[in-house]
Amino acid sequence: MQVLQMQLEIGADPAEVGRARRWARARLAGSGADRDEQLADTLVLIVSELVTNAVVHTGCPAVLRMLFGLGAADAGTVRVEVADACATPPMPRYAEGEDTGGRGLELVEGLADRWGWQPEGAGKRIWCEVDGAGACGACGAAAAAMAPGALDAPDAPAVRGLPGVVLVPDGRGARPEPQALPHPA
Repeated sequence: MQVLQMQLEIGADPAEVGRARRWARARLAGSGADRDEQLADTLVLIVSELVTNAVVHTGCPAVLRMLFGLGAADAGTVRVEVADACATPPMPRYAEGEDTGGRGLELVEGLADRWGWQPEGAGKRIWCEVDGAGACGACGAAAAAMAPGALDAPDAPAVRGLPGVVLVPDGRGARPEPQALPHPA
């Protein structure tokens, strides 16, 4: 299975959240995932919440990644990851009434099909996956046009094409098992 991976570096500035939303919307359009408007809106909201958390709560730059499954088993699944340099685990808060904060991870939990976090270097990576029924069918054609035959060999290296886009063999088997976040009782 192959994965189309797109990446954006985020500065430690809350204004970067809007840029991340626009970038995500454009990547979704380029992948064909925007054909399902509800899926696209959900993913943009998730990107907004995860990037906001990274920038506001860590004060550090972050890296936003969107991964689109190209194999039959994962076709239509979109994975959103935000990695930052802060090792502090994410702590979900549950807002009440008119609270202006504390809803980000609660929204992600409600919108994503799966989510969690894992340590990464000196920091962490928060991830979530949203399943869409075949929403990324165009991904395979886009990947094939970007790097024909580049991944025919099982040990093929990552193929770099467009800026911010990397086509890689699925690395799930090599990743540490993500840690699920506890839900309050």
